[in-house]
Amino acid sequence: MRLEICVDSVESAIAAERGGAHQVELCTDLLEGGITPSAGLITSVRKSIAIGLFVMIRPRGGDFCYSDLEFEVMQEEIRHARRLGADGIVLGLLNEQGGVDVPRTQQLVELAGPLPVTFHRAIDMTPQPSRALVGVLAAGARRILTSGGAHNASLGIREIERMVETAQGRIAIMAASGITADTIADIAKQAGVTEFHSSARTEFSSPAQFRKKDVAMGDIRDREYKRFVVREQSVRALADSLERLDGKRVAVQPG
Repeated sequence: MRLEICVDSVESAIAAERGGAHQVELCTDLLEGGITPSAGLITSVRKSIAIGLFVMIRPRGGDFCYSDLEFEVMQEEIRHARRLGADGIVLGLLNEQGGVDVPRTQQLVELAGPLPVTFHRAIDMTPQPSRALVGVLAAGARRILTSGGAHNASLGIREIERMVETAQGRIAIMAASGITADTIADIAKQAGVTEFHSSARTEFSSPAQFRKKDVAMGDIRDREYKRFVVREQSVRALADSLERLDGKRVAVQPG
């Protein structure tokens, strides 16, 4: 069983490690689903944790069909992530028809080597993730992050199960979206996955005393006064659920 926590700060990365996560996926701008973190953030997180550090490579929010210039940016970001101590790379590219962009994904996988590459939830935006899996496999990625093409992993459980069957152990399938201490065991049992990704985020209010309500820095009102952080206890609850599940599996194995 493997647990990955999505983080966007040094504090959250430390909490993930203390809570029992095996690795973190580091990104920024989680409101956009995560984009490439800064060099400073990668460096600080690498200094602060000893567990696996997988860095998101995504030059912008929105779709996953990238221009040639954006593709060049992604290549540079991979080079920087490698130099700064990343243990793995997370990315996803689609073509205009909504399929996996195999040639360019393969190019980035080769550039990232020997670091393993996770193909992220861009696969959930394809017509059928279990079929798109073949393209990801051909590109050389080691893992697929997916909710089974649904809003969350519980709703996409059947498609995740089909992905596990299609993969036949050739590529790891990591369930994502809506993974909590209450859902993780059922998803593991029903889909047959052994790897899980969770944000485990908690919202809390900004400590700022003065709040200017008639001015916004972005499109979401009052976003300036909300923060999100990973709590150690939330990660621990997930890790404990997996440990109990692992224990049951060992118990039923023939002696």
